[in-house]
Amino acid sequence: MDTPHIRILSVGTALPGPPVDNAALARRFGMDALWEQWVDAFIGTRHRHLAVDIETGEIGASLSELGVEAGRRALESAGVRPEEIDLVVMATATPEQLMPATVNVICDALGIDDVATYQLQSGCSGAVQALDVAHQLLQTGRHRTALVIGGDVLARFYDCDARLDRLPPDQLVNYVLFGDGAGAAVLSADASAGRCELVSVRTRLTGLNRPAGATMEWFGPVDRDSDRPAATEDYKAIEKRVPEMSEETLHELLDDLDWRPEDVTYLLPPQLSGRMTRRIVERLGAVGGAVGAEEVSCVNETGNNANALVFFQLERALERLAPGERAIGIAIESSKWIKAGFALEGV
Repeated sequence: MDTPHIRILSVGTALPGPPVDNAALARRFGMDALWEQWVDAFIGTRHRHLAVDIETGEIGASLSELGVEAGRRALESAGVRPEEIDLVVMATATPEQLMPATVNVICDALGIDDVATYQLQSGCSGAVQALDVAHQLLQTGRHRTALVIGGDVLARFYDCDARLDRLPPDQLVNYVLFGDGAGAAVLSADASAGRCELVSVRTRLTGLNRPAGATMEWFGPVDRDSDRPAATEDYKAIEKRVPEMSEETLHELLDDLDWRPEDVTYLLPPQLSGRMTRRIVERLGAVGGAVGAEEVSCVNETGNNANALVFFQLERALERLAPGERAIGIAIESSKWIKAGFALEGV
């Protein structure tokens, strides 16, 4: 039996609240204009959407609420009813609870039941890992239609009373890098459906003997008063490793598919920050990896909302992808260094 060709039928996304710019962050946390200029120059991200009101510290949107909104939009756009879904895979680094799994809370709200569900705990590569799991399971023929979800609410880890001028760099950077959001895609094993084929998905752990570049803690009653920071980023290590890993991922995908660099119409690069994305795109062009490919990015408007980001890029790419055109997406996780990528082709 031939292996089914997996199609992406639609993508839906959801953002919480209005955009928060760098000036608003500076005012809230008592930083001066020089700090705002530093963010613009060295991070490059202009806006992010936060599920927490930084003035009051109140949570305005939960991860499951954002996931439901994104999932509903994806289903409606695909013209697929909840009862037609027989597989749901979700990726997140920030589940609402350890149990029940957030994916199952979302399914309940969408009216999806009696299906196989999986939740992956992962950072920025998690969305691609979720696509990989769904892609492989659909190819077995046991499932026909999948809903793949990715999202994070990272603002839960903000200390809205923090003095940013007293924080070390590995904690300070989190306040400007990240945003919140969710995305979802409907995938089908029906070869006659949709206009975009998910040709290939690739994920690889490459963190052997490498210190973690990012950490995120989970505190319980016993250690919630720990003095360990809730989240840290080794931004220098990330600046060094992520462009290298992006280049490796691009060439591995091209080699696997026997595609030439000039065959790629659209490039969906990693979205850590506006400045980092520019560096990665320049590097990939300089090595001949994606010369002429049109960049599909959104981080300057959405902030780095982790497992949601790939879906915001996919949403933009699907609007542009014409028959015969090809796209490559890359996502890199710095917590323990995971390379992930995928390839699309318009049909």
